[in-house]
Amino acid sequence: MNWQVYIILCTDNSLYTGITNDVERRMLQHAACRGAKYFRGRKPQQLVYLENNHTRSSASKREAAIKQLKRPEKEALISSAMNECDGMAAIGQQVPD
Repeated sequence: MNWQVYIILCTDNSLYTGITNDVERRMLQHAACRGAKYFRGRKPQQLVYLENNHTRSSASKREAAIKQLKRPEKEALISSAMNECDGMAAIGQQVPD
């Protein structure tokens, strides 16, 4: 199965990193404040980073590695060629497959 690693920009300007095998479904869950407890005190605003073609294991490892990065390093990753997020879709809108 194709697992994805993603980063969401939140309304409080924080960055949330997660994994999924269905990014559209997961974004809708986050928008409805279901799933991650992180979104109880803040709202997801925009999908800003997407990395495809992971196994469940490699996605979990990549998520852990990204979570260890400092904010400037995450911003560099978002701006890099590794980012497969086209157009940085707002939460609740169509996101890339």
